Order: sequence, then C-alpha cells, then structure tokens
Amino acid sequence: MVSREKNKILIIDDHPIFCLGMSELINREPDLVVCGSVESKKEACGAIAELKPALVIIDISLKDGNGLDLVEAIKNEYEGLPTLVLSMYDESLYAERALLSGAHGYIMKQEAIPKVVEAIRHVLLGEIYASNAVKEKVFKRLMNPQSVGSKSPLDTLTNRELEVLRLIGQGFSTKEIADRLHLSIKTIGTYRENLKEKLNLKHFTGLVKFAVHWSDKILL
Repeated sequence: MVSREKNKILIIDDHPIFCLGMSELINREPDLVVCGSVESKKEACGAIAELKPALVIIDISLKDGNGLDLVEAIKNEYEGLPTLVLSMYDESLYAERALLSGAHGYIMKQEAIPKVVEAIRHVLLGEIYASNAVKEKVFKRLMNPQSVGSKSPLDTLTNRELEVLRLIGQGFSTKEIADRLHLSIKTIGTYRENLKEKLNLKHFTGLVKFAVHWSDKILL
C-alpha cells in the first residue's frame, strides 16, 4: 500500500502555546502535517523558502507587525501559495480585509478544530473559505467598488491605520508602536493624526479612549 504524501502546513503566529496545540490537532489528520511555525513576518519568507508548505496559516497580530501585510507579500512573492487567516478578531472587521489582501480564507480561533480542518481542506482545494455574508460583501465590492458604502468610519481606515489603532488600544506607546512596526516615531505620529481626522476625534486622549473601547469589542 502506497502512503499519500501529506500536505505541509506552516503556521505564522506569535503565541507559542497556541501553535503547539494547533500543530498537535492538525497532525492527527491523515493528510495534513505541520512542517513548522514561526512568530514574525521577518522569519516567514525564510521558512516558506526552506519548508515549501502547501498552505500558510497566518494570524492578524504578529510579533513584528500586521499579518495582512504578510498575506499581501506572500501573494506577490509566492504565486499560487494559499494563505488562511486564523485570528481571534471578529470576522465582521477583518475577514473582508484579509480576502481583499489575497487570503484564501478567514476563520476565528474560537471555532472548533473540525471547522479549522474544514477551512484548511477548502483552501487546499483552491476554494475560498469564509462565511456567506463575507463572501457576498467581497464579491459586491470587487464587482462595483462604489456600490458598497461605508457603514462605519473604521471602514475608511487603511490596514496600517487599523493596526496602529489596535496597538494604541492595547496600551502601546508611540515609540513601542514604531519599534514593533519598524517605522519612525514621526510616521506613527502621522498615522495618529490621520486616525483622529477619519474618526472625527479632536484630541489624542479621545483617540486612546476610542481605541481601548474598540479593542475590547473586537475580541469575542
């Protein structure tokens, strides 16, 4: 009897305990194996080149930045390599952004492991995995970008601005955000001003309060 070669999965997530648990669960599947896990965008490209995975699972929040930036980089640098975003954040905010960045699926960490395995298999088959509501919204935006009006000021934020807002809400200082995203303090200051303008907030203290309240809401 000839054994089938297993599909190799690379996990990019900065929570080692989560990676360990997810790896053990995936490795129980007869056709899947986790070939490695790394914590940052910086390590990701080297790991992809070395391990040659069939699928990359990416968290939104990474040790050195935003997982959506990594999704886009993989799409541009590794044509045909599918990515699945697995995150703690509610799909209502991030799923559409992930798919438009080039991800092939979005699933929340709160889902049971059978759902995660189902998402992996869908993506490996070349399919898009997301809720019907998310897929319909993305389809409408792609067909006619002007027809999907913003329901919230948050929809007007770029991925980078949203990342800065999330980090402000988690209590990071301007310098800490700059170090984490490998940007200058001046650039982060510009993002702060953009956020205040787009969210119609006059003072930085108001931005901090908004960010903290918003951060609490997006974690289920």
